[in-house]
Amino acid sequence: MENKNALATRGNFKLATLNRDAMQAMAEELDGLGNVPFDQVKVPSGGGLAFELPGEDPDHPETASNLTGIIIVHHPVNAYWAEAFNGGNELPDCSSIDGKRGFAPDTGEVRTCDGCPFNAFGSAKDGSNGKACKNGHRIYLLRSGEAIPILLTLPPTSLKTFRNYLAKRIVLRGKRCYNVVTKITLAKAKSSKGVTYSTCNFAKAGDLSDKESAALKPTIEWVSAMAQKVPAAEAKEPEQTYPVGPKSDKFIDVTDDDGSDGDLPFKD
Repeated sequence: MENKNALATRGNFKLATLNRDAMQAMAEELDGLGNVPFDQVKVPSGGGLAFELPGEDPDHPETASNLTGIIIVHHPVNAYWAEAFNGGNELPDCSSIDGKRGFAPDTGEVRTCDGCPFNAFGSAKDGSNGKACKNGHRIYLLRSGEAIPILLTLPPTSLKTFRNYLAKRIVLRGKRCYNVVTKITLAKAKSSKGVTYSTCNFAKAGDLSDKESAALKPTIEWVSAMAQKVPAAEAKEPEQTYPVGPKSDKFIDVTDDDGSDGDLPFKD
């Protein structure tokens, strides 16, 4: 039985999905032209409170105080550059599309991310407790009325809030990320060294109906396949300092609704 009150809380969100004919047409039209051009959105630096979205005019991107949509697919992504950023267009020396296995294009070597010295806290070149390997997390977010999701890459500072949201607000309540509408907002924070940065907060805006969830399955399958073809990293970006620390081996620390701390049995 559908929860009509839950459906109402998501406002005027309109679900648009891809059908098999549209997928086939896209495959034929883009044959030989490369990957699907997902519009990419990044978390702003310096404590910015607005997302920049590609618009009709590439020289004048649109801004939004929040992003609302369905998280179709999400996965970790790692990228490592041996040399410091010098303003060029250097591809990573090693990258991973799943956060588990990295690939070094120059040598063809496949490396395991777990246990890699560059993926260890304290390996950052600036002498901080950060990592030399840049860890991020990709979210493919399907917005209202759009059949193809945008691609949002979370920095390390937003990973804890995302894990807590998925674990406490979604999974432990019998849902999956693609069964709900999620609202993503920005907040300003400051590290112990006085560095101002932006972090993402997540909240559930409503549930999908059983019929909508069923209609979304072909889109989920298609995006999952396409996500594996998007390079883990392209041009190197300027380094940012993030106030990150060691991760737990077994549990995620969260705060319960009553204000007490708890542990959930989900891998970091």
